[in-house]
Amino acid sequence: MLFSRLGGLRALRLLLLSLLLLAAWEAGSGQLHYSVPEEAKHGTFVGRIAQDLGLELAELVPRLFRVASKDRGDLLEVNLQNGILFVNSRIDREALCGRSAECSIHLEVIVDRPLQVFHVDVKVKDINDNPPVFKGSEQRIVIPENRQPGSRFPLEGAADADIGANSLLIYTLSPTDYFSLKVETTDELSKSLSLELRKSLDREETPELRLLLTATDGGKPELEGTVRLQITVLDVNDNAPLFDQAVYRAQLVESTANGTLVTTLNASDADEGVNGEVVFSFGNDVSPDIQEKFKVDSISGEIRVIGDLDYEKIKSYEIQVKAVDKGTPPMSNHCKVLVKVLDLNDNTPELEVTSLSLPIKEDAPISTVIALIKVSDLDSGANGQVTCSLAPHVPFKLVSTFKNYYSLVLDSTLDRETTPLYRVVVTARDGGSPSLWATASVSVEVADVNDNVPTFAQPEYTVFVKENNLPGAHIFTVSATDADAQENALVSYSLVERRVGERLLSSFVSVHAESGKVFALQPLDHEELELLQFQVSARDAGVPSLGSNVTLQVFVLDENDNAPSLLGPQAGSAVSELVSRTVGAGHVVTKVRAVDADSGYNAWLSYELQPSTGGARSPFRVGLYTGEVSTTRVLDEADAPRQRLLVLVKDHGEPVQTATATVLVSLVESGQIQKASLPVLTGAVGSQASLVDVNVYLIIAICAVSSLLVLTLLLYTALRCSATSTDGACAPGKPVLVCSSAVGSWSYSQQRRQRVCSGEGPPKTDLMAFSPGLSPGLNISERSEQPEGNSDLSGNVSPNLSYDFKFCLDLTSLFKSFQ
Repeated sequence: MLFSRLGGLRALRLLLLSLLLLAAWEAGSGQLHYSVPEEAKHGTFVGRIAQDLGLELAELVPRLFRVASKDRGDLLEVNLQNGILFVNSRIDREALCGRSAECSIHLEVIVDRPLQVFHVDVKVKDINDNPPVFKGSEQRIVIPENRQPGSRFPLEGAADADIGANSLLIYTLSPTDYFSLKVETTDELSKSLSLELRKSLDREETPELRLLLTATDGGKPELEGTVRLQITVLDVNDNAPLFDQAVYRAQLVESTANGTLVTTLNASDADEGVNGEVVFSFGNDVSPDIQEKFKVDSISGEIRVIGDLDYEKIKSYEIQVKAVDKGTPPMSNHCKVLVKVLDLNDNTPELEVTSLSLPIKEDAPISTVIALIKVSDLDSGANGQVTCSLAPHVPFKLVSTFKNYYSLVLDSTLDRETTPLYRVVVTARDGGSPSLWATASVSVEVADVNDNVPTFAQPEYTVFVKENNLPGAHIFTVSATDADAQENALVSYSLVERRVGERLLSSFVSVHAESGKVFALQPLDHEELELLQFQVSARDAGVPSLGSNVTLQVFVLDENDNAPSLLGPQAGSAVSELVSRTVGAGHVVTKVRAVDADSGYNAWLSYELQPSTGGARSPFRVGLYTGEVSTTRVLDEADAPRQRLLVLVKDHGEPVQTATATVLVSLVESGQIQKASLPVLTGAVGSQASLVDVNVYLIIAICAVSSLLVLTLLLYTALRCSATSTDGACAPGKPVLVCSSAVGSWSYSQQRRQRVCSGEGPPKTDLMAFSPGLSPGLNISERSEQPEGNSDLSGNVSPNLSYDFKFCLDLTSLFKSFQ
């Protein structure tokens, strides 16, 4: 018994030294370590975890400080007010770790913003709270009286659920002269107890002995357990079976099939007859788990597998086998069979994805942590070594943060418009042969940021609107698209404000902010504004807001809303003319001049002489397009001395607009013409001055037309030599030619002071030639007359005007030949 105490003290010293070395090694491993004794009360202080992790108390709640412990429930908890880790519920080390020498609770401490994970190990220290326990309160031993001193009889030892020094048992036997207690200890097996016979037994003197076996552990305070030994002395069969070896060893892989032979026991008995026949069986203390996995043949001693072996559950089996003869009383002996289970790669890795930071913004920086991944494998050695990988062609990567812990981080830039969702497949593969693997899918949603500007289908739109539109009329709709999502793709429209002449652009048009519809706020007038060029801005609702502009060119189309206006003396009253009766046919009496503020066919004027009252044939006629009033024949005495001529001026628009000029013609003798000319000499001087002004204007017009011809030739040459042409209604310096016939009318009116209001360049020069649409009923002389364009010139018209029209017609023919 003293020997047992000395061996226990030596083992206790070795255990304490091992614990000190283990604590020193863990101090440098990089983990946060605490320790707490089992059975500690609720609220027991464990450690200042927030302070030790370098976290401020004020940031625990905002950063969502939380503690997770797999399969450990809520044994430990953290007070978020002071950052102290405390015991929350009862901790039973034996329930947590069983007989394992090391027992700890692994905590994962997770905080967000930014996402961080810390690993904390809380070692559960064993206390001596479990006394040694024997299986049953009594052990019966049958010993024949003829057994020699030195014979040993095995006993069933006690078990202590504690570990370390608390589980080191010291056995003592109540005082007796017949027996002593023998304790044998090996490195791999538990203590073997036996009673050694010190003195021969005499059944007649002592047929029965009652002893008390006490087991005391090494804890403080010491706990003990007892069992009664009931020893019966027999008088027959004095040889027990003997095994050829005390310990049998075997190794089996965990996939061993049922029926596989483990080992064959061999025991012999020196007796003869039935006293020498041996029967094998498991010992009384064999656990039900062993009985479910193995069986022993009672006759042959073969031990075979009858259940599934699992290395991850039990790595070795210690089986006590008993050999009993058939004598009376029967005698027995014991041996131990140690079966080690070898690991196979039969467990696939397991993946656990936690702490997902989703969705992730598409402008997230590289190395942003998206998720934490934990892998595990129940196998051991190379079979339990797991490596992780990602499916290719994804902008993510795995970063190892701790043993069997990985972080899924961003490896390259994201673009939600290209790929809004990634299904990341994580593969965990162990190092076994053949290798086993498992996968987990992580859906990574990419959140949108405002990185795309609204885009129009084309940079410029051309819109044609008739003048005199209703106020608020819808003239066009602009539309822009944004590749972003939600509010980042919500587009609103507005005008890019500027001034158009003396007025703001917003007084002409408006844009609906949501639909993009463009409305004309007031009636447009072609005579005042031929082209309105402006920009519409499209902006999204993102932060910051992005936008782009589109240009609208609104051409105001002319309508026939202006009647011809008479020029000169015809504008206000009738014109009186004196004509000698001696003039011949074709004599020009006067000329009616008129202009039309419209353009094109709406400004193309024609002149008609209204028939006189009574249906008499008038000796006068008016040029269809010239407005010249001339004689049709030689005047005679039968013609009335006073002729009232009504000249109707009308345009070619729809509906036709007209004006009427009155010419009073007095027929006199030639002598009277000379006398009548003296009073008007002074007026002729004024008319001559006006004629000079008109000639100056005509010279300017001819120079302008000539310049336009040269510019047109240059433009035609450039278009022929260029691969692509550039068309634009408002291109600076580019003339516009509309030509349909060799006979037409041209006009340029100074009343159109604001033809082009684009703000992008100088006003445009327009040359327009229109078909007169002559009716077949006109005579040859009328067909040869050239139409006169609108003019705001006042006074008499120079005779060179007919040459100007002829030049315009030649120019029109030249353009037709180019086509």
